[in-house]
Amino acid sequence: MPHISLPEGLPGISSGFAFRPETAKPMRELAHILLHGPSTLAPGERELIATFVSTRNDCYFCQTSHGAAAAAHLGNDSKLIEEVQHDFLHAKISDKLKALLVIAGQVQQGGKNVTAESVEQARLHGATDLEIHDTVLIAAAFCMYNRYVDGLATTWQPRDPAMYASMGEHLATHGYLTPSVKAHALEVTK
Repeated sequence: MPHISLPEGLPGISSGFAFRPETAKPMRELAHILLHGPSTLAPGERELIATFVSTRNDCYFCQTSHGAAAAAHLGNDSKLIEEVQHDFLHAKISDKLKALLVIAGQVQQGGKNVTAESVEQARLHGATDLEIHDTVLIAAAFCMYNRYVDGLATTWQPRDPAMYASMGEHLATHGYLTPSVKAHALEVTK
């Protein structure tokens, strides 16, 4: 049961967005820039960072929806997503992404946990300052998004993999600025 009266029938963060569209807009814009906008990190890599942080925060909706978006970007390789979620150091990803995930994990624990050594390791594996910056910001933003979803106790966090696959495909194709048709209808009528 949600802690406040949220619109029904919208999964995860969508119900909070529909409840308060004026805060949804900048949150969507930030997610779009970080995960879908131009970057030297591929969209699938950025989605993996979001998935990794959401998994560590135990936010089912975010880890599953962003895992599905990452899979959509990465040829529907759900096995890779699971490897990153559970043992990224042995996953079939680049050493640069592994180093960036170390930083993301440190941010997830607390910003002051990021070490000069982890940043240097990322640089040694080819990460640019912009990629390090965006990794920190993705990790910090997803701590906020995860806590938003779970802090309101959003109730509908479906377990249907097909629904998440469809959502992931939508996110990979269209990004984060456009809510689902149902969520958009609720936001417009509020």
